[in-house]
Amino acid sequence: METNEVQQQLFSYLKDNLPPHLSMVDELCDLLGLSADSVYRRIRGEKPISLSELKRICEHYHLSIDQMLQLQNESVLFDAPGMNGNSGEFIDYVKDMLAQFRYFNSFKKREIQYLCKDSPIWYFYLFPELAAFKTFFWSKTINNHPGLNNKLFSLKEYAYEDCFAIGQQVLELHNEIHSIELWNLESINSTIHQIAYYRDAGNFKSLEDFEAVINSFHQWLDHLQLQAEKGVKFMPGATDVSYKAPIQFYVNELILGNNTMVITLDDKRLSMISYSVFHYLFTRDPRFSAKVMDSFDTLLSRSTLISKTGEKDRNRFFNALREKVNSLKLSKSP
Repeated sequence: METNEVQQQLFSYLKDNLPPHLSMVDELCDLLGLSADSVYRRIRGEKPISLSELKRICEHYHLSIDQMLQLQNESVLFDAPGMNGNSGEFIDYVKDMLAQFRYFNSFKKREIQYLCKDSPIWYFYLFPELAAFKTFFWSKTINNHPGLNNKLFSLKEYAYEDCFAIGQQVLELHNEIHSIELWNLESINSTIHQIAYYRDAGNFKSLEDFEAVINSFHQWLDHLQLQAEKGVKFMPGATDVSYKAPIQFYVNELILGNNTMVITLDDKRLSMISYSVFHYLFTRDPRFSAKVMDSFDTLLSRSTLISKTGEKDRNRFFNALREKVNSLKLSKSP
């Protein structure tokens, strides 16, 4: 492949993967510190880009040269947001999530297909008490936040109102994207185990805090069931006129996968897989997305649709989840 052809292929790839409202020329002028004329000369292949310019472009746009040149190997480039940061503040993660959804919504066509080993993180910000508990747990037990050493969970002390406010913004943006979600009876198990662990370890400051989280958990399930019944996404307390994008809610009781998303943005796909509990890896590699989609479609064909239809199966599924939550109350309280 000639150098000129490779260079033109690079800029064609960039243009196809930028949101339609962004100008590739303006973006490259700012990134490379060049005039518009200099950028156009590179786009037309009249001026070769330097290795340092190529490096800057690939780093900024998370490009794989292998992928761009369509080299036939099995390497896949993943982006790991936050890899270079170590603030330990969970609010930074929530802010990053908000920025991601703003990016998703900059495209005209948007769709999320989610294989849920666990509930999607943003759903935990539907109600403040459950959101506070999950934020405290992630901060203390997963991130080892030094300020939480030997601290007990208390809604009064750790309401995390700032995280909740941003989480609500994430939900508003998420509600504008058509979703296809595949759940399992195990999809809330991690949260069940987290609450049970804190209960048995005496990490709730009071019985009232424990009961508030359980009640919030029930509200959370009620809302998810109502969304499945209506077949659309909306915020708690919303009216019909404020309902947003549709949701297709599937249940597969036999297969438990991992937390995997494929996000369609216009005619391109972005794949995400989870690691280290709540972090995600991203890739734009179309081969990887195609492989994930093949598996996802196979699972869907063996699953039950419970949104807008299948009332019996929907009630059975959510009642089974409620029994899991109720089992927390039947055991020893803090």
